[in-house]
Amino acid sequence: MHDARALIDLGDEAVRRLARRGYRLDLSALEALQSRRNAGIQAGDELRSRSKQVAQEVQRTAKQGGDVSELKESARALKEQIQQNEAELESVQQELTELLLTVPNLPADEAPDGFSDEDATELRRVGEPQAFDFAPKDHVDLGEAMGIMDFGRATKLSGSRFSVLRGTGAALERAIVALLLDLHTRRHGYVEHAVPYLVNRRTMTGTGQLPKFEEDLFRTGVADRDLFLIPTAEVPLTNLYADEIVAPAELPLALTAHTPCFRSEAGSYGRDTRGLIRLHQFSKVEMVRICAAEQAREQMELMVSHAEACLRELELSYRVVVLAAGDTGFSSQLTYDLEVWLPSQGTYREISSVSDFGTFQGRRAGIRTRDENGKPTPAATVNGSGLPLGRTIAAVLEQHQRADGSVLLPKALHRYLGFARIAADGTPVEE
Repeated sequence: MHDARALIDLGDEAVRRLARRGYRLDLSALEALQSRRNAGIQAGDELRSRSKQVAQEVQRTAKQGGDVSELKESARALKEQIQQNEAELESVQQELTELLLTVPNLPADEAPDGFSDEDATELRRVGEPQAFDFAPKDHVDLGEAMGIMDFGRATKLSGSRFSVLRGTGAALERAIVALLLDLHTRRHGYVEHAVPYLVNRRTMTGTGQLPKFEEDLFRTGVADRDLFLIPTAEVPLTNLYADEIVAPAELPLALTAHTPCFRSEAGSYGRDTRGLIRLHQFSKVEMVRICAAEQAREQMELMVSHAEACLRELELSYRVVVLAAGDTGFSSQLTYDLEVWLPSQGTYREISSVSDFGTFQGRRAGIRTRDENGKPTPAATVNGSGLPLGRTIAAVLEQHQRADGSVLLPKALHRYLGFARIAADGTPVEE
């Protein structure tokens, strides 16, 4: 969330930058609300000062034996005015907060213009797309032929956009999770967490999922409890420090977790309905870093290197792109996408996003640190997926497939699995 004063001070510059992402900032409405709030605060201070003076006059007059009836009446009237002022101020503050909650983060100047993935700027490619001497299959055909995926029974259980992995397929997911968590905790310095998968409205608001994206969330309610299934571990990991002041010496914080993720994909019907690419429920290893504002971009670049390390361990060809301003997520000011090569589609597809949120989430969630003068100030947050398991499995199967329908697995997974290849019939093969 933005500081209203900061947006107003930026003025037309804020309007221009937000227009790059397709948002029209009503600066006059924001200024009017901020002015009403400031006037209400000033009026309240004056009323409380006057009330204190009258109270002192009552005491003084009473000690002197004078008549205090008119003074007490003034005191009662002032009390009513203070209560009315507080109610009006609360209403204005709520209106201002509701407006600010709908304003997305300001895109960084480095983000290219545009509103789709076609407008992204490629930074680098790592690894050459595989050249097969046979027609490569997609991960669905491979997985179902080997008997390690069962989308039909998943549909029977839950409907479309769910999956079932079985046998070596389930083992492959478990092995990839172990590899990723070991990389992040043993090599990259993250602290692993096991977090709740159901969180409250305040938590969802802190990272920017609410109020804008409520239709994309799965919501549950029991009695008077209103809870949401997490769309990503970013939500609980970041909000662990909501409404806290983190000492500068503790920063940066590096957090990771493996969780299921739940998304209704309300705005994407008809897109990627086949296979593991876009599901209502999927598993993901997440990375979160909390730092001082001036550290955010450096921490983002570091996180990108950590996500790339995962792809290299899995021997996957990929590229890194900078998303266009209009294609950047609501809370992000700059996002790098890591896109993995999918032979069956003959193109790169997003497998990880790493975003610099600046202090946007810190303000929303009340995560603060202290500046050089010891004054509390919003902390910055950086977030990245490392990696979503469905897309990772799809890429591993497709990039490492063989002409006979088997899959030769990356060496980094051999010690986690105890075998090196998945045969065409889905059985594990030691090599």
